[in-house]
Amino acid sequence: MSVNMGNVLGLVFANMHDMTVGDLTKNRTMGSVLFGGRYRLIDFELSNMVNSGISSVGVITKDNYQSLLDHLGSAREWDLARKKGGLYILPPFGNASASLYTGRIEALNGAMSFIRHSLCEYVVMSDCDVVTNLDYKPLVDAHVESGADITVLVHTGQYTAEDIAMSTVFNKDESGKVKSVLIRPQLSGYCTTSLNTFVMKKDFLIELVSDLIARGQVSFEQDVLQTKCGELDIEAYEYDKYFSKITSVNTYFRANMELIDPKNASQLYLTKRPIYTKISDNAPAKYDLDSSVKNSLIADGCIIEGEVEDSVIFRGVKIGKNAHVKNCILMQGTTVGDDCDCNYIITDKNVNIANGRVLTSSPEYPMYIGKGAEI
Repeated sequence: MSVNMGNVLGLVFANMHDMTVGDLTKNRTMGSVLFGGRYRLIDFELSNMVNSGISSVGVITKDNYQSLLDHLGSAREWDLARKKGGLYILPPFGNASASLYTGRIEALNGAMSFIRHSLCEYVVMSDCDVVTNLDYKPLVDAHVESGADITVLVHTGQYTAEDIAMSTVFNKDESGKVKSVLIRPQLSGYCTTSLNTFVMKKDFLIELVSDLIARGQVSFEQDVLQTKCGELDIEAYEYDKYFSKITSVNTYFRANMELIDPKNASQLYLTKRPIYTKISDNAPAKYDLDSSVKNSLIADGCIIEGEVEDSVIFRGVKIGKNAHVKNCILMQGTTVGDDCDCNYIITDKNVNIANGRVLTSSPEYPMYIGKGAEI
C-alpha cells in the first residue's frame, strides 16, 4: 500500500544524543554539530524528510539550541518556509505541565499540542546521530502494509563493543517481528541495532505518550520497545544503504574521514536526493603556488598555503606557509599558523594555532580543541 507522504508528520530530536559527543555539544545541540566540511548533522534528517515528500516537520529541542536556531533560520534552504506545514521549532515547556525532559516520552509530551493539531495520520520520529541519505517512503509503506504498531529502522552487521554500548539491539524473527530488546548491552559481533528512526500512527503515539506520562515513565527505548515488546507489534525494517552512526567523538572522526573516499561520498550525496544546508556566500578556496593538497575535502572560503593530506577542512579555514596538516578535522574559521605540524586533531570553530606549534595524537583518540581556543 502506497502512502501519500504529505500525510506524514516528521519529528526530529535535536538534543537526544548530546552526551555521547560531550565535547562537540558543549556549545550546541547534537543536531547543529558540524559535519563533512559544510553541513550540520540535522541537515541530513531535514533533507531526507523533504526529499521523501514530508512537508511538515517539528524539531524538538531541549537546551543550548541558539546555534541550531541560527542555522535553521527561516528553513528556506530545505523548502520548509511554507504557509501550510513547513518547519516548526519545538522548545521545552511546550505546555503548562511540561518540564525539561529527561527522555523521549517527556520530549513528546512537551510537543503534544503541536502533534495533536497536525492533520497528518502518520508520524516519523528521527534523531540526528545517523548520517545517511534515506528515502522514508518505502519505510512508511512497509509500516502500513505490515499493520505494525511501531516500525523501527535497523541495520544488521558487525559491530564493536564501543558502538553497541550506546545502541539498542533487537532480536527479530525471519519476518522482521521484534522478539526482544537489549539497551546498551556489553557485547560485540554480528547483531541488529537501531538507527533511531521510528514510524507509527499519530493517534497511537498520542495514546501511548499519555499512558506512559500518567505512569511516570519517560524512556521510549526501555518503557516501550523493551517492556512492551511482547504486547505491541514492533517490526524491524532492515536498512542496507550507506550510513554512519555517531556514538562518540571517535566515531564522529571516522564518519568524517570516510567521506574522503569517493565511493562513500557518492552514496551519501545523490544528485536526485541532495543534502541541503544553510548557504554561505564565500569565495572559492584559494591555493598558494607552494601549497599541496592530497585526498582531502576542502570547503569554500579556505586559504591553503601549506600542505594538507587526508583531512576535512571546513569553510573559512586558513593554513599557513610550510604548515603540515594530516588526518585532521578543522572546523569553520580555524587558523593554522606557519610551520605548524598537526596530526589527528579536531578543532572546533575559530581555533587559532600559533606559528610553529606541533600538535599530534593517535587515530584511536584524536585530540579535540574547543571552540575559540588559542594554542
